[in-house]
Amino acid sequence: MKKFSIILCLFISFLNYGQIDSLNYKKERKENRFKVAGRVIKNSVITIPGDFGEMGHSISKDWKTSVFYAVGILGLIATDHYTTTFLHETIEPAIDYTLPDITIGKNNNFPWLSGEDAYIAYPLIGLYAGSFIVNNEKGQRAAANAIKSMAYSFVITHLALKAIMGRNRPHRSLADNEPVEYPFTRDNWDFFNAKGVHGGVTALGTAMPSLHATAYYAVAKVIQMEYDNYWIPYGFVTLVFMANMKDHNHWVSDMLVGGLIGTVIGRSVVLSSRKQIEKDKNKLALKKSSNKLEFRKQLIPQISSSFLGLQFVASF
Repeated sequence: MKKFSIILCLFISFLNYGQIDSLNYKKERKENRFKVAGRVIKNSVITIPGDFGEMGHSISKDWKTSVFYAVGILGLIATDHYTTTFLHETIEPAIDYTLPDITIGKNNNFPWLSGEDAYIAYPLIGLYAGSFIVNNEKGQRAAANAIKSMAYSFVITHLALKAIMGRNRPHRSLADNEPVEYPFTRDNWDFFNAKGVHGGVTALGTAMPSLHATAYYAVAKVIQMEYDNYWIPYGFVTLVFMANMKDHNHWVSDMLVGGLIGTVIGRSVVLSSRKQIEKDKNKLALKKSSNKLEFRKQLIPQISSSFLGLQFVASF
C-alpha cells in the first residue's frame, strides 16, 4: 500500500506541475484529445533528424567553448584518482541513503521501470497519461521529449560512447594496496578495454560516461526548458541520482561528463521540437491565408478636362 501511495503522489505532483502553465493563459477551445496526441507523436517522430542536427550544432557552433570543455574533461580525468578517493571516503558515507522501492511487479526486470530509475520513469509516464486525459498538449510534449531523451541517452552513451571509451570502473578503495578484482582498476587512465557494444549491464569497460547521469540530466533539462523551472527537475533528479551512490561505481569525471552530455541531449530535443512546432504553425498560417477569399475595394478620384468623378475598383 505504501508503494502505491508513493507512486500516486508522484503522479499527482507531476500532473499538477504539467498544468501550472494553463493558469497563465486564457481558456481556449480544446481540440479532440486524439488529434492533439497524434500531433505530439508525429512531432516526436519527424524531429529525430533535427534532434541529432541540434546536438551537432551545439558542439560545432562555438569551437572555443568546445575546446574549453574538452580540456576541462581531460583535467577531470587527470585528477580522478584524488577526486574519486574523496568521493568514496568522504562524500558517500555522508549521503548514504536509499529510496523506498516503488517497483511494480515482483518479476519486473526492466531496468528503467525498477529500482531508483522508476522514480524517473513512472512520473514521466504519469505526466503523459495525465496530460492525455485532460487534453494538455504541453504536458504530453514534455513527457514525450523527456522519454525520447532517455532513449537517446542509452544509444549515445551506453551503446556508442562506452564502447569507444572502454574505461574500466574504479576499485572501491583507491588509497590502499589491496588486490584489485578485475575488471576494476586504480588507474584513472585505464581506457579502451571494451569488447564491442554491450546492450546489457557489464563491468568491463563501461565507466565513461555514466548512463544514469546522462539520462537523468537529459530529462531534467527537458522539463526545465518546457516549464522554465530549474529547482524542481534538477533537485528531483539529483535526489534520485545520489540515492545508493555506491552502486554507481564511477569515477567523478564519468558522472560529470554524463551530466554534460545529458544536458546537450535534452536541450537539443526541446529546440528541435520547438522549431518543428513553429514550422507547422507557419505552414498552417500560409494555408489559411491562401484559402481565404479577400475582397478589396477602392475609390479613386478621376479628374480630366472633360470629366470629374470617382472610379470604384474591386479586387478578389
